[in-house]
Amino acid sequence: MTAVKPRIPFAALKHKDYRWFLVATMLAMMADNIEHVISYWVLFQKFQSPVLAGFAVISHWTPFLLLSVYFGGLADRYDCRKLIQVAQIMYMGVTAVWAVLFWTDTIQIWHACVLLVVHGIAGVFWTPAEILMIHDIVGGEDLPSAVRLNATARQLGILFGPAVGGAMMLWFGAPAGMLINAVIYLPLTIWLMLVPYTGHLREGAPARRGLRWRDAVGVLREVAQHRSIVTMIALGGAASLFVGNAFQASMPEFAHDLGTDNTDFAYSALLAANAAGSVFGGFVLDGKQWLPPTVKAAIGCAILWCVTMTLFAFSKNYPLSLTLLFIAGALNLAFYSIAQTIVQLEAPMHLRGRLIGLFSMSAFGLRAFSGVTVGVIGGLIGVHWSLALSSLVLLAITLALFGFAQQRTAVVEPG
Repeated sequence: MTAVKPRIPFAALKHKDYRWFLVATMLAMMADNIEHVISYWVLFQKFQSPVLAGFAVISHWTPFLLLSVYFGGLADRYDCRKLIQVAQIMYMGVTAVWAVLFWTDTIQIWHACVLLVVHGIAGVFWTPAEILMIHDIVGGEDLPSAVRLNATARQLGILFGPAVGGAMMLWFGAPAGMLINAVIYLPLTIWLMLVPYTGHLREGAPARRGLRWRDAVGVLREVAQHRSIVTMIALGGAASLFVGNAFQASMPEFAHDLGTDNTDFAYSALLAANAAGSVFGGFVLDGKQWLPPTVKAAIGCAILWCVTMTLFAFSKNYPLSLTLLFIAGALNLAFYSIAQTIVQLEAPMHLRGRLIGLFSMSAFGLRAFSGVTVGVIGGLIGVHWSLALSSLVLLAITLALFGFAQQRTAVVEPG
């Protein structure tokens, strides 16, 4: 087995431009989450609709499932700075329209649906161009560090977003908070005007090939004998399909049932707890000795995540719910990170890029349908029962995947 070359921590930070890019990206991601915090709260107070909360999740992730290939092609052909700026302008436009509708108290459900869809499209428009930009800034050698740091910056943005969003609503109100939030997108937009990176400057930057559904089936057939890879792709997809992060869109209702009816620290803490747990989980994984990149570790963390989410669904105690969300965040990041690592390490060289793309499609694109399993069904049986049942179904699938993965050991050992 080939030895893994040790990597220097934070290697990408030696690039000055990447440091600026990292900060600007974190601010943009924070603004993205501030918008979620304010809009979800106002929509819940206005319409009291779990179905609309579910649609918010569907509209956020469906563009990743349907449009990633097309927007990836645009990133391959055009200046990625311009593409990211277009996405930022879309974000700012949506935020400004929210502000006007909230200020005039004329928001209707169809307004909310349109704005949520445009916001989701902006997210997928941004992502492929951002990946090419990162490679352009740091080069291939420091790319792994840059990707890890970028993911951490996004988690920090998610972590700070609820706290800042809650404070904005408390101090300025929802309409003014939205207008202030639009300004937070500007640093990344302006920075992109000042740098030469287009996403295509460096020679050897990997060409991106679109992954179509029939390609995905073909790739799976080629790696069918690699049970660990198939198991991790299935685990990521099942977790996204049945639970994903749909419970975040329903957080106002969970907060209400926990006795938190005001836009105060208690509500913001519930929204931030999951991201805080994810950041903590990232540091734990970085310690290397804590969780090895094995199928058992990934499935073990996924099982604990299912149990934790079920307990959260039925919890009526605020401190306990906060603790469970924190633990769930750490477990979620752990099993997703381990699963992706296994796919990357064990993938055949000629299939590595497509398998990573397939994992991303499964683990993130299928989150669109968690809005149905948690949000829409929540409108029929209540969000507590919908989250609990979705988590228990996922638990059963995870246990089945564990049995499937163990069959490999059972076959190999007698030989």
